Amino acid sequence: MSKVLVVDDEPALARALAINLRAHGWEVVTAADGRSALDAAATEHPDVVVLDLGLPDMDGTEVLAGLRGWTSVPIVVLSARQHGEDKVEALDLGADDYVTKPFAMNELMARLRAAVRRGQAGEPEQSEVVVGALTIDLARKRVARSGADVRLTPTEWSFLELLARNVGRLVPRERILREVWGPSYEHETNYLRVYAAQLRRKLEDDPAHPRHLVTSPGLGYTLEP
Repeated sequence: MSKVLVVDDEPALARALAINLRAHGWEVVTAADGRSALDAAATEHPDVVVLDLGLPDMDGTEVLAGLRGWTSVPIVVLSARQHGEDKVEALDLGADDYVTKPFAMNELMARLRAAVRRGQAGEPEQSEVVVGALTIDLARKRVARSGADVRLTPTEWSFLELLARNVGRLVPRERILREVWGPSYEHETNYLRVYAAQLRRKLEDDPAHPRHLVTSPGLGYTLEP
């Protein structure tokens, strides 16, 4: 039985998809927003992801980029956006297929089966990110430095997790504040300075000259491999 993660904020559509998929032998996990989707992908290890782009907490392209920062799980975008540039952007970010709404269920099933076959033919997905001496286990929410566990607060973990899901990519500071602290904190950049300093003390050999948790002044943060 293959497992599919359905990410869609329309309850009626998500329920209809789940019913039809289960009727055809799929194990179904659902998520109604981007952050839940990223968490579910790390803990549930789906064989394929069905991803809507219009999510309430972040754009689906951000979820797509976040997933591609650490996993090669097949992703089928299911979206009402029919412009060519939207499809090109999604595919460039790593989507395996793009299905526009409205859609035929039989066609979606066929595309999902094809995506799973392609995924099984490739390399197995990893839920660990290794950065220098750091091992970040996204599934178990654990960090080790040179083999020794590092204890993080929930907020420190959320900050690091977001960077780890986008390893090597600049994550804008507004996005970090929105996803870690909430939409009303998008301009509270002092939070980032404090927590980045705390993480560096725990994770870097030389916190004053960090090699991995790098600041781009006025822009954001990158977890450099």
